[in-house]
Amino acid sequence: MPGILYVVATPIGNLADASPRSLDTLRAADVVACEDTRRTRTLLARHGIAARTVAVHAHNERAAGAKLLAELRAGRNVALVSDAGTPAVSDPGAWLVAAAHREGLRVVPVPGPSAAVAAFSAAGFAAGGFLFAGFLAPEAGALEALEGPWPVVLYEAPHRVAQTVAALLGRFGAEREIVIARELTKKFEEVARMPLGQAPAWLAAHAHRRQGEFVLVLAPAAPAAPARARDAERLLALLLEALPASDAARIAARISGVPRRDLYRAALKHAK
Repeated sequence: MPGILYVVATPIGNLADASPRSLDTLRAADVVACEDTRRTRTLLARHGIAARTVAVHAHNERAAGAKLLAELRAGRNVALVSDAGTPAVSDPGAWLVAAAHREGLRVVPVPGPSAAVAAFSAAGFAAGGFLFAGFLAPEAGALEALEGPWPVVLYEAPHRVAQTVAALLGRFGAEREIVIARELTKKFEEVARMPLGQAPAWLAAHAHRRQGEFVLVLAPAAPAAPARARDAERLLALLLEALPASDAARIAARISGVPRRDLYRAALKHAK
């Protein structure tokens, strides 16, 4: 019988968050595939687990994954972990999981910690779901993809977090709320909710707030009231007399608070 590929979530900071099932899975696995073997060995040593580990990261995922597929075909069980949280969620692992599915091998998730879910649960934005956008892409238009009636969860690195917050402020305005979750489950954990206009000053207030791992949770856009939407469209019509549709929609959105996407669609209809 072929082996099983277990996709195992591990703690995002506090090692005590490892579930009994995840530890049992790691103990029983023939191979533990790690993003960084040094990080994973710390967790294994904490719980007295002597497992064979191999490195599977962004730079070797296909080559190492091919060897792991051979292990699975030979009947050996493989536990896939990332440095923290759930594999293949803004972390390596998706290629191996997809390859296992293509070969008809059994894939079993062992759920557990996730920085995105932890931050969203502590944000307090009432919603039936959220958009997980991972690390914000540098390409133009990346912010436009975040428009919508749902909270948005982003991951960010310490050297980029101030820049990303400034970009969100410029795009969504000072009144839109954001939750900044820093170093979740670790000693210096902080979870702070505030209007976007206050976020740059909050980050700059202490040097340690520019360190660690960040999750940003952007509040959903407030639904536009009918009267405000009508005022925005009147403003848009005036701006279209002198500006291209994209510029007119952007300025009208900044002034009115109505989503730029809606105003841009209205501008295109007006042009017809």
